[in-house]
Amino acid sequence: MSAIDLNARASSTFAQKLADTQALLQQAAQDYAPRQSGAAPRITLACSLGAEDMVLAHLINNLQLNIGIFVLETGQLHAETLALLERLQASSRAPVQVFKPVQEVAIQFVEREGKDAMYKSIALRKACCGIRKMEPLGRALAGKDAWITGLRREQSGARAEVPSIDRSDAAKVKYNPLADWTWGDVWFYIAQNKVDYNPLHDQFYPSIGCAPCTRAISLGEDFRAGRWWWEDETAKECGLHVKASPLPNIKS
Repeated sequence: MSAIDLNARASSTFAQKLADTQALLQQAAQDYAPRQSGAAPRITLACSLGAEDMVLAHLINNLQLNIGIFVLETGQLHAETLALLERLQASSRAPVQVFKPVQEVAIQFVEREGKDAMYKSIALRKACCGIRKMEPLGRALAGKDAWITGLRREQSGARAEVPSIDRSDAAKVKYNPLADWTWGDVWFYIAQNKVDYNPLHDQFYPSIGCAPCTRAISLGEDFRAGRWWWEDETAKECGLHVKASPLPNIKS
């Protein structure tokens, strides 16, 4: 059974949620339009290539909004995820930028700590995330005044209070246009609009990250149970969406 067959069930208020999401994206594109003609937009979508972010990329392209898209290619992504990235780059009207970790730093980390360092301690796992995600994120957001994510309140307890517009960071506004969408809403949109998605979703991977740190989940398990499954529930974030978590200054 595909992820669409299993999950595509729209909530009773889906039509209004979709209209609100479209209006929010349109307003964000207008508020953070380039200051000069031909310049890059001041707002960008952080696209993990998961189901939610593929919905947002589709909306941005379908509405022809001047919003950039970027992907963090950590060097540890599944083959299925990399193939989806190629398809998105080929089909997207909005330019898709790819940011990778500093190669020398990543190599040195593996040589020093081993390729399975993430399983040894939370500190080492977070250090790996810092090199492969957080430092590239800093480059991706450099010069931007706002960014967009696919965070939803339903995803985890840590995200239960996610607002549609997060102004807690004085430097950059974060938009979460799908904050009140259900998992069923996401897949209903994918089904209705024939949105391309990662085939790992069909193999019970609702949340997909780096290959060493992601597994399929079983019926009844929490949505993010397959992420860093060997860790305590309170530690299950890489840092991208944790407040008061400064970007590490990693140099080559």
